Amino acid sequence: MSTPPLYGNLVPLDREAHKHLRLKTELSTVERAAGLNSLFLAVVEFAEACKEFPIVFVRVGEVPTDGSKQSVAPLAVLGLKAGSNLFVKDGQWTGNYMPAYLRRYPFAMARVGDDPNTVAVCYDSEWAGFSVTEGQSLFAADGQPTEFLVNARNFLENFEQESERTRNACHVLMELDLLQDMRFEATLGNGEKLDVEGFLAVDEKKLAALPDEKVVELHRNGLLALIEIHRLSMTNMTRLATLEINKA
Repeated sequence: MSTPPLYGNLVPLDREAHKHLRLKTELSTVERAAGLNSLFLAVVEFAEACKEFPIVFVRVGEVPTDGSKQSVAPLAVLGLKAGSNLFVKDGQWTGNYMPAYLRRYPFAMARVGDDPNTVAVCYDSEWAGFSVTEGQSLFAADGQPTEFLVNARNFLENFEQESERTRNACHVLMELDLLQDMRFEATLGNGEKLDVEGFLAVDEKKLAALPDEKVVELHRNGLLALIEIHRLSMTNMTRLATLEINKA
């Protein structure tokens, strides 16, 4: 089982092995993201996220050897320096919107065993909020999930559904060859130069050159709106540079 960013050690929940497990929900999980300058973002989140964060795309997974295009995924950019999240201060989230990727922590759905179709609700055993004496119970005395755990699972399942929808949307963008490598440069007040690269954005010239029928298709499946939201969000790069200046 691979460990995604933010998580320490994912363990599948078991009603017998973890029958006494509890979660201290009063502990903020935000500090876990303090060292991450980006987080995965589902397309359903674009409309809210674009108000604060640049939304970019990055290459993910192995480079195909069959000639097909490499997969990409959207990210909310949270900082312009590696290991720096401009939206975490003193253990608190300062933004108006928090990506679902962080809101689902310390739980996640993950594939277990050799069957890629077998998924389970997992928890990060390294998170200090788990206890056998304090907090919200995950399992009732009869071994059934508590309402708290059921709600958490529902959130995770919805997250996975939206993640799949996001993968499909990204696949279309790659098939239409609409993404290009980009970079962002800024100079901070102290003279320090920032050079952010390694991300992809929609190529406006390629978008404008699409045949009319493709544009109509993108409009009808909702992707054209997502592209426009992404393009609008890129103006937040300058906003992050300002936050970086104020932080310094």
